[in-house]
Amino acid sequence: MLELKTPREIEAMHVTGVFIAELLDDLASRAEPGVNLLELEHRARQLIADRGAQSCYWDYAPSFGRGPFRNVICLSVNDAVLHGLPHDYVLRDADLLSMDIAVSIDGWVADSARSVIVGVPRPGDERLIEATERALAAGIAAALPGNHLGDISAAIGAVAADYGYPVNTEFGGHGLGRTMHEDPHVSNMGRAGRGLKLKPGLTLALEPWLAAGTDKIIYDDDGWTIRSADGSRTAHSEHTIAVTDGAPLVLTCRDYVAAPE
Repeated sequence: MLELKTPREIEAMHVTGVFIAELLDDLASRAEPGVNLLELEHRARQLIADRGAQSCYWDYAPSFGRGPFRNVICLSVNDAVLHGLPHDYVLRDADLLSMDIAVSIDGWVADSARSVIVGVPRPGDERLIEATERALAAGIAAALPGNHLGDISAAIGAVAADYGYPVNTEFGGHGLGRTMHEDPHVSNMGRAGRGLKLKPGLTLALEPWLAAGTDKIIYDDDGWTIRSADGSRTAHSEHTIAVTDGAPLVLTCRDYVAAPE
């Protein structure tokens, strides 16, 4: 069931979103060669505790995972793209790190993901990250009242196609608010003019993620970490947004902003 949010509730989600933006800024500044993923996990735990926030990931146990998730952030490296389980891995020069986190403050959730390059980039990695960021921007720009959910999906998929990257539709964006996952599901590929009609107050997490060479995925033995089936590099970008009477609002930024250029 869809739950439209009031302006006051959207503002509460923005408070959470600002914290997430600051947390990801902090972790991105620490993601250097020689840093262990567990150091980033523990830093995220510290920041969440200091803020009095609650992790949406801790003890999360969906149908696709293996047991409860006992971490507060997903850290996915190189060919890993989603649900990366933080583990004893030391970052190396040219690693591509994707960070995904959702937290709740005063009962309101926000969710965001960012991909960064550790040290000197490998050929193609910056372009891959750029593709997810531009796909995200296109999806946000399509989140206008009176448009349809398919307009968002089609906009995201069109950017991926322009870059020549295939799109997996098994995992995508979602509604959120009081909980991390609410209706509707937002595919990263779709047909314009189809699906749910967008109304002011709808809050969504849009999250294009791409692998350079395939739309197929495989799981690690940990039951969580999802990788590209062909071992190609991956990237992931995500923002929490709100549909309004006018331009959409990006809630996981320090300031309310419309779709980025």
